[in-house]
Order: sequence, then structure tokens, then C-alpha cells
Amino acid sequence: MKQDPVPASDAIGRLAQEFGKLPGIGPKSAQRITFHLLRAPEERARSLAEALLSLKQKVTLCSACCNVTESDPCPICRNSQREVNQVCIVEQPQDILALEHTGVYKGLYHVLHGAISPTEGIGADNIRIRELLARLQGNTVKEVILATNTNLEGEQTAMYLSRVIAPLGIRVTRLARGLPFGTELEYADDVTLTRAFEGRQEF
Repeated sequence: MKQDPVPASDAIGRLAQEFGKLPGIGPKSAQRITFHLLRAPEERARSLAEALLSLKQKVTLCSACCNVTESDPCPICRNSQREVNQVCIVEQPQDILALEHTGVYKGLYHVLHGAISPTEGIGADNIRIRELLARLQGNTVKEVILATNTNLEGEQTAMYLSRVIAPLGIRVTRLARGLPFGTELEYADDVTLTRAFEGRQEF
């Protein structure tokens, strides 16, 4: 006869439930992480808790590019060695990490924090497009590189941005099709990203 599982304490159940809300972590993984922390020294659990609190308390958005940062402006925006006449538009902060890892791009960035998705009720006003257009006023930026993801939402966002930026007289390019459709930028390898950058085309 199958026995009922031993009930977990409220503390264990609550923590496992919270871990289960994280992307890519299912119920089993959430339980494993919870019991790992239960067995770990108290200092490790305390260190994790302090790191989480620090993340929420210290990290803010760069007033220029909307990237996550602990200082404003962010290190990329205040780097005098960057090319200020190029702005690469990405959907999420982690996309910048992927592109910076290649070392091929030396310009500035702008983070949208999402993509246009009518099915999910996300329009142009729900992402950081207003801040982008404010940056593009004037004569400093000569090229905008659209590096949104190669999925339906990313393509919709790229088309919209192309329409609103083109009247400003700024060159608009798109990463080359070395990126397969459906690829998220943060998961693309360095060689693919480098070729996509080098082969970018007028949009």
C-alpha cells in the first residue's frame, strides 16, 4: 500500500514554493534547492538572503540607457572610449552581457525591458521606447542597430522602431540572419553574434 508523503514544515513548503516561481525551476528542483539550503551552514543561507536584498535595494536603471546598474550613469554609458554615435537596441539587460562577451561592438546600448506583444497586452507605451526617442533627439546618434530577438514579438518591435526612427534621419540596421528565427539573443554563441553584427543590414 502506497504511503502518503511526509508533510513538509511550513518553512520548507514556503521556500520551495518561492523557488518554484523562478523561471526554469520545477517543483522537484525547487525541493532539491530547499533541502540543500536546509543542510547547508547558516552562513550560506544568510549570504544568499543578503545578496537577494542587496539586489533589490542597490540595483536601479541607468537614466541614459535603461540598463540595470548600481551607479548612474552605468559603466558603459560613462565610458569615454565607447562610440557615442551608435546605439544598439536590445530587449533585456542580459542581452547586453551576451553582446559584450563577443567584444565586437563598441557603441552604446538601449534596453527596452520587453517587446511589443499585442496578444499579451504589451504595446509601445509599456516598454522603454519613449526614453529611446528622447535620446535620439539631436545630431549625436548616426546609427541605431536593432538587436531584438528573432521571434514574432522581436520582429514586431523592430518594425515599429524602424517606422518611428526613420523620420529622424538616423540609419537603422538589423542584425544579420545568422541568428535562426526564434533565437533569444542571450543564448546565442559568440561566433553567431559576431557574424550577425558584422553582417548587419539596412532595415
